[in-house]
Amino acid sequence: MSKTAWITGAGSGIGAAMAKSFAEAGYRVALTARNQDALESVAATLPIPENVYVKRGDVTDREGMAGAAQEIASWGGDLSVLCNNAGLNIPNRTWADLDWKSWDQVIDVNITGALNVIAACLPIMRAQQDGVMIHTSSWAGRFHSPVSGVVYGASKHALSDMSLSLNDEEGKNGIRSTALCPAEVATPLLAQRPGFDAATLATMIQPEDMAKTALFVAQMQSGISLPEIVLAPVRR
Repeated sequence: MSKTAWITGAGSGIGAAMAKSFAEAGYRVALTARNQDALESVAATLPIPENVYVKRGDVTDREGMAGAAQEIASWGGDLSVLCNNAGLNIPNRTWADLDWKSWDQVIDVNITGALNVIAACLPIMRAQQDGVMIHTSSWAGRFHSPVSGVVYGASKHALSDMSLSLNDEEGKNGIRSTALCPAEVATPLLAQRPGFDAATLATMIQPEDMAKTALFVAQMQSGISLPEIVLAPVRR
């Protein structure tokens, strides 16, 4: 029997690649993002249309995410995998460029939004006594990264710690959690980096690499937890 994977931030980049990887591996996939058109475009590329569920939503909407989790579990018959992937970064990244409006937005999406999605899935996974949560953290969630920025790095450190807390508290309920901590990934988000050079994209981690890693985590046998996976492109 196939399992259901919920992927947030599924409209582009890593999320879209995860959707493709999980769908091709035989999972039912539920896709969430703010942009309905982007979701529909991703869904159209996936095999077995009846195994794809599109749900427009914003991870900062706590009640909306709780409702989405229940809808997805009802549609799929389970909710076995969460790819907690929605996130953002901003141009104003240094203390010298402190911009409260955009910094608050990063915290709202990368921390509060991630919390909202985790909390939405926990009751379902506890009832199943089974579940894998895979969080798109960052190299900047493991090591200080000046180019990633102050608030982004802080948000991803928080996400990585939330992932560890799930293993500590929810393992008894059959729930396992992994933080994926990649360095540069060739996604639209990277284009916001100050001084970004598009010519370097081919040397970076590709979204498909992240998707393969997430699928590997999801398919690990239930007695093993992978708290963290750090990925980096080879320095040449």
